[in-house]
Amino acid sequence: MDIRPILSTLMRHKTAASLIVIEIALTCAIICNALFMISDRIREVREVSGLVEDELVRVQILSIGSDADQSARTRTDLANLRAISGVKDATVLNQVPFVNSSWNSGVRLAQEQQQSTLSATTYMAEDQFIETLGLKLVAGRDFNPDEYQEASDLLDGLTEDGSVPGAIITRSLADKLYPGEDAVGKSFYSWGDKPIRVIGVVEHLVRPSQMGGPSAREYSMVFPLRPHYNLGGNYVIRTSPERRAEVLAAAKKTLLANGADRIILEDNSKTVEELRHEFFQAPRAMAWLLGIVCVALLLITALGIIGLASFWVQQRTKQIGVRRALGATRGQILRYFQTENFLLATIGIAVGMLLAFAINQLLMGKYEMARLPLFYLPAGAVLLWALGQLAVWAPARRAASIPPAVATRSV
Repeated sequence: MDIRPILSTLMRHKTAASLIVIEIALTCAIICNALFMISDRIREVREVSGLVEDELVRVQILSIGSDADQSARTRTDLANLRAISGVKDATVLNQVPFVNSSWNSGVRLAQEQQQSTLSATTYMAEDQFIETLGLKLVAGRDFNPDEYQEASDLLDGLTEDGSVPGAIITRSLADKLYPGEDAVGKSFYSWGDKPIRVIGVVEHLVRPSQMGGPSAREYSMVFPLRPHYNLGGNYVIRTSPERRAEVLAAAKKTLLANGADRIILEDNSKTVEELRHEFFQAPRAMAWLLGIVCVALLLITALGIIGLASFWVQQRTKQIGVRRALGATRGQILRYFQTENFLLATIGIAVGMLLAFAINQLLMGKYEMARLPLFYLPAGAVLLWALGQLAVWAPARRAASIPPAVATRSV
């Protein structure tokens, strides 16, 4: 089809054509970035934690007293919890995933290094840590029974050499610290000036909080330090999915029965799946909000195209009738309006892609957002081309249905 008549017509209606181009450009720019942000939020919500989440419950207790032998009380707690019907494993941690706070420490590769290579979260582990959480050990080994120490002794300087006996780290952290190498047997520095030897690597274990951003979500290290302090802590219990509610209730009773000098934090004692659901509530809400914005923008753009096309059909009734009288078919009239819309959409999309890139650069600078992947631009373009053709279809069919006799009546 010869597009010169179309271009000539558009030049005579510059204002209307420009408004559609601007509308499509703004929609393209916003849609591309919004789709990227939605996919980023969905990826965040669906992140792999490394835990058997559907089998875990967490009970958090808070001390309202003191005990001369906190370690003995905690061991009694664990023995009682493991004896509950339906319990597979139980352990106690200094922190759990999917909360808004975490223990974090700088990690250095050399003792004399002044600036930390990165910041990683620190899990203090009691025995059965890996078994309870369901972590997958991909290299090295678990801690030996004689490697566990009391965290309070190390922190208070009461151990023999004041060093952490060893560490299990995530594959993500291992790849960052020792790219292309086997991390097992390597050493790093974190707590104090003594080297900490890597004895094992787990496939996944997320940070409790969002600290460090998406790239650092799995910078986690586990130390064989029993977190027995202040009669409080996070007890994590593994059971079968269908018995979680039953086991959670029994665990609360068991812990309270072992002393009245502490309380159960009910709001924080729940299944790990519930912790995850609440933790990612904001990203889910953001994804829904952005989705609604995208739908609204597409609807407004479609209505704008329909309105303009309908207006132009009404304004060009005589011209269309003359073309029909001269032998133009309905298909040719239909293609005319579709081609016209395609040209406007293409110009708007080209401008929108540049604008989308500029908006992304602004978001990267202000909010540390990741760079917009290039494939979102053609994806947005295809979406808007399809929307434009769909929106112009009804007005174009109405134009193609104008009989040749209209030209005579319009003279």
